[in-house]
Amino acid sequence: MIERLDKSRFLAKFGLTTPIALAPMAFGTGGALAAACAKAGTLSLIGGAYGDLEFTSREYSAAETALASDHNALARLGCGFITWRLEEDASALDWLLDRPVKPAAIMLSFGDPTAIAAPIVDAGIPLICQVQTLAMVAQAVAAGASVIAAQGGEAGGHGMNALDGRGTFTLVPEIADWLAANAPEVQLLAAGGIADGRGLAAALMLGADGALIGSRLWACEESLASKNAIAEAIAADGDNTARSKIFDHLREKNWPAHFDFRALRNAIHRQWEGRLDELAADPQEAVADYKAGLASGDYSRAHVTVGEGTGLINDAPKAADIIAQIDAEARKLFA
Repeated sequence: MIERLDKSRFLAKFGLTTPIALAPMAFGTGGALAAACAKAGTLSLIGGAYGDLEFTSREYSAAETALASDHNALARLGCGFITWRLEEDASALDWLLDRPVKPAAIMLSFGDPTAIAAPIVDAGIPLICQVQTLAMVAQAVAAGASVIAAQGGEAGGHGMNALDGRGTFTLVPEIADWLAANAPEVQLLAAGGIADGRGLAAALMLGADGALIGSRLWACEESLASKNAIAEAIAADGDNTARSKIFDHLREKNWPAHFDFRALRNAIHRQWEGRLDELAADPQEAVADYKAGLASGDYSRAHVTVGEGTGLINDAPKAADIIAQIDAEARKLFA
């Protein structure tokens, strides 16, 4: 059984020592976190998010510098973007494609990847496409994805709305079966609610080649998240998160209708529950309240971007220690 870890196709494809990918979390996965995870043996994806050129180039360059003397780790460095945002501004992706050392992988999430994927695939860079339903898989494979990330609704941050979304536990094996029958060369990552070795082991048993981990690695020393926000996540349990469009309105983000946002269900979120139309029609006062909370570090008024796995987060050590613990726990279970 231990071979599920040591002989995972995902390890071989990206030169890893554990079948984990660091999720490209917007404003969470910066250069320091990505470099630490790459050194610890994972595929590490900078959070290119909304495609801001200044942010992406700064954080990606910082990771490259930190990994300059470790060629194995540098070969594990990649980046992830929000697909629909790249349709509006692809400057950060263009910058990345022009790097002297090509990224290990580029991940696209949230939107039809077809047009954006073409230059990535043409450059010979492995494409990871994140999907939230079985219906999305064929489109991603046709776009050239060599890895599918199956994101369940438990995940923190953006994902499919509750009406149309799926749980990780059933989505992963169904996609694994579809890939086995239709595109067996395409690999699969499980995403959403995976925060310890039990989750990694379960992902592999469900048919995934590895796990895409966000919230657990968001809460670590190298994360770009604030210490106050991380403390709130540590204090919370999985019952304390909610998925809605409230924080998209408060942050003035114009997301497609079928995607929404999971974060801690704090005071400002509860204030607007059941009043989404009112918030959308006249958001100015609420936005100002949110921004004041963010500026002051008051996370009863600002968002804390974690998924249901927050109840499994009890500390915020170095990323390498988290990865070692997850890997060791999974190995113990398989042994």
